[in-house]
Amino acid sequence: MSGATLTRRAALALAGCALAVSAQAAETADVLSLGGAVTEIVYALGEQDRLVARDTTSSFPPEALALPDVGYLRALSPEGVLSVAPALILSEADAGPPEAIEVLRAADVAFVTVPEGFDAAAIAEKIRVVGAALDVPERAEALAARVAADIAATEARAQAVDTPKRVLFVLSAQGGKLMAGGQDTGADAVIRMAGGVNALSGIEGYKPLTDEAAAAAAPDVVLMMDRGGDHAATAQELFALPALAVTPAARDHALVRIDGLKLLGFGPRTAEAVSDLHRALYGD
Repeated sequence: MSGATLTRRAALALAGCALAVSAQAAETADVLSLGGAVTEIVYALGEQDRLVARDTTSSFPPEALALPDVGYLRALSPEGVLSVAPALILSEADAGPPEAIEVLRAADVAFVTVPEGFDAAAIAEKIRVVGAALDVPERAEALAARVAADIAATEARAQAVDTPKRVLFVLSAQGGKLMAGGQDTGADAVIRMAGGVNALSGIEGYKPLTDEAAAAAAPDVVLMMDRGGDHAATAQELFALPALAVTPAARDHALVRIDGLKLLGFGPRTAEAVSDLHRALYGD
């Protein structure tokens, strides 16, 4: 038998193996992830090959952007979701609208709701729920423990701070009007874990802020999501606003920007977000 014949046979055999692997991968790609934190957890658990699609909020890691997009988390259509033929849907608790979720729950598809929460214990529970759904509980337990330990390490450093910084989270400054985060928000939780004090301690939720209220809050630092479009604002533009111009933050030009999903997603990168904020507030 000639060398050329052997080479051709080897090539055909390799091609057949590649096709078999591709077919197997296609068969196992059966999971739809709804929610940026859930998608991050799937990747962190090493189960990304099972993803058949994701929602618009699932922007990290960058590789996730190559997956089909079924729409915005809170504005889903059952037809769009079911068009990717998932066998399992992993969904954050605030997916919607409610009528669309009812239809999906009634469909012949396994549907797992991943609980919300704004602390290390809640993040660990999210990871465990996703891990159980994907049948990798040991990996999930290890990841949950690592994230919780990293958050605890930053919280321990935060307890040593003598004079906590007052931090104002600005969700939007569109049109010169501030939308800021008070208590019982994800922003409030991250600020506290990083050792700061929420400058809007007497306000709950995300609320429009008057110029007088912003001045009275007297933040030492303004915290924002790192974003573009209409919600973007340079530090110069932000601190020129009457609402902030008289604050200590404006005086010191103290603005911290962190990726929005990392900051408010409460997924595997929350420990990194908390550490980044702590370092920005107090240095190394």
